Amino acid sequence: MKIIGIIPARYASTRFPAKPLIDIGGKSMIQRVYVQAKKSKSLADVVVATDDERIASHVKKFGGNVVMTSENHQSGTDRCYEAIQQFSKDADVVVNIQGDEPFIRPEQIDLVASCFSSPNVQIATLVKKITTDEELFNVNIPKVVLNKHKEAILFSRQTIPYLRGKEQKEWLKSYTFYKHIGIYAYQTQVLKEITALKPSGLELAESLEQLRWLENGYKINVEVTDFESVAVDTPEDLKKLTKFL
Repeated sequence: MKIIGIIPARYASTRFPAKPLIDIGGKSMIQRVYVQAKKSKSLADVVVATDDERIASHVKKFGGNVVMTSENHQSGTDRCYEAIQQFSKDADVVVNIQGDEPFIRPEQIDLVASCFSSPNVQIATLVKKITTDEELFNVNIPKVVLNKHKEAILFSRQTIPYLRGKEQKEWLKSYTFYKHIGIYAYQTQVLKEITALKPSGLELAESLEQLRWLENGYKINVEVTDFESVAVDTPEDLKKLTKFL
């Protein structure tokens, strides 16, 4: 099975323009993501998918693979599909690696890729057990409910499930809650199909693209990771990276 890692990278960002090129301890963010992804034992290769010549030039300069993609894509998923058509049409599985997680663990990439040992898996992602009330009730952290087959039933920014008859301070003691870790992997044919879908009601309500896939009947398999995911969404988030340097 041929698995390719794709790192979508946009230059334009409302909250943090030029984010992929920011310096983090002597290396750009996109270079750090790329180097970490190359450590994965599961990936046949890694490529950056961008819409900006400045990012493309920088990736080439540090010796990385890069493909140019349209600037009109609405999501990293859409960018991944265009990129895989250029880079490796014979890929069986595509792993969508977030370009704003400079210290992503290669073990996380391997874990999500391992889901495809079963030929029936269409899409895979990771979750992590929630351990604090701050995470549990933070609407910026998507939560996930799983079924007994380790498939996602629903994603929501709200805390799900609701524990009826219990005070909120008791919720973590009474139930195992999971948050979503934003790495995806898809069968290449499934990636083609989901990029052709129109936005769905649930997706628009929650602003979570994976709900479009669930609403259209696709299954999302899930593995549980113990590693924390640290993304850089704003300049202030850089402070969170100090412990990794």
